[in-house]
Formats: sequence, C-alpha cells, structure tokens
Amino acid sequence: MVLQYKLKSSKKAGKWKDYKGKFTLKLPVAKYDFRLLSSNKKKILVPSGNYKKVLKRFRQIEFFKRR
Repeated sequence: MVLQYKLKSSKKAGKWKDYKGKFTLKLPVAKYDFRLLSSNKKKILVPSGNYKKVLKRFRQIEFFKRR
C-alpha cells in the first residue's frame, strides 16, 4: 500500500506525493490531506482524509490481510 499526501489549500495543493515519513513534511500534519492507494497505485483504498483516519484504515487492512 502507498500513502500519499498534499496540501489542503486548494490553490497551492499541487499533485499527490508519496509519503516517506515525517521528515518529508515541512508543515504540521494537520495542514495536509492523505490518501491510501493499493501497492500498484491503481486502486484508491481511502480517497482523502486526515492522517489519523487514513492510518486507522491502513492498520485495519493490514490486520485482516495477515489473519
């Protein structure tokens, strides 16, 4: 699965970038939108949301995948 982020502001939002960790962000996590994609980046698993919501869904998917 791939986690991506972009700024929340609509004017300077830009394109989605791969999230490689906290060190890639210049602003606090609350200022970004996140989304979760399948590993081949063809299917959107979580369209857009805050960091907590997306990570919660990521953990759910991982839990049931390994069950």
